[in-house]
Amino acid sequence: MKKIILSLGFILYTVLGFSQALKPVKIDSLVTVSLPANFQKKDTLGQQIYSGSGALGYIMVIKAKNADNNKPLNKERDLKKVFKNFADGIQKQSITGSIMNPRDTTIGSLEARVFTLRVDNSNSTGEAAQLRNFILLYTQEATYTFEYFYPEVRGALALPELKEFSASIKVAPALNRKDQYLSNSNGLSPGLKIGLFGGVPLIIIIVLVASIRRKKRLAAEL
Repeated sequence: MKKIILSLGFILYTVLGFSQALKPVKIDSLVTVSLPANFQKKDTLGQQIYSGSGALGYIMVIKAKNADNNKPLNKERDLKKVFKNFADGIQKQSITGSIMNPRDTTIGSLEARVFTLRVDNSNSTGEAAQLRNFILLYTQEATYTFEYFYPEVRGALALPELKEFSASIKVAPALNRKDQYLSNSNGLSPGLKIGLFGGVPLIIIIVLVASIRRKKRLAAEL
């Protein structure tokens, strides 16, 4: 047993030794992220795609320029819709994929969405389940997608590199929330709308009924 453990340890040490450390790369003048030193870059259909193998996972970064006639988002809830539609689109591309752990985060002063797509083809192809970790960053000019792929069984080993990759995403101070949506106001919440447009008329009716009853009681007393 000790020999087996030592052998696995030596193999892991060898893999880590030959793997490329992550190094900062400028995606453009506004966004920087750390990538494997042997990364490749492709420009295709208005997209810049950076990809490379890390020590225990595969890394991909995509910068997609938004349409020239892209209208600025008005409010934060519009940005939430963009995030949701993106995640839904990713899930639809994979028949056996399921979205896990969606949450919001911040990168600099910008909002971003984090989620994991779990793809399990073990019943059809026998392939081990894969995890694809996504970080989506939207601005009016471009959409940035940061992905880290790895087999689910390698989760504990890959976690440190995933954290290093995620934490390396930096945005220039010039980018702020106005580059995502224009107004900081979210408008009335659904609960408040119900209170205002449903509760207020009810209160008026109650007051009117009470007033009518009071008048009838006073008239009866006379």
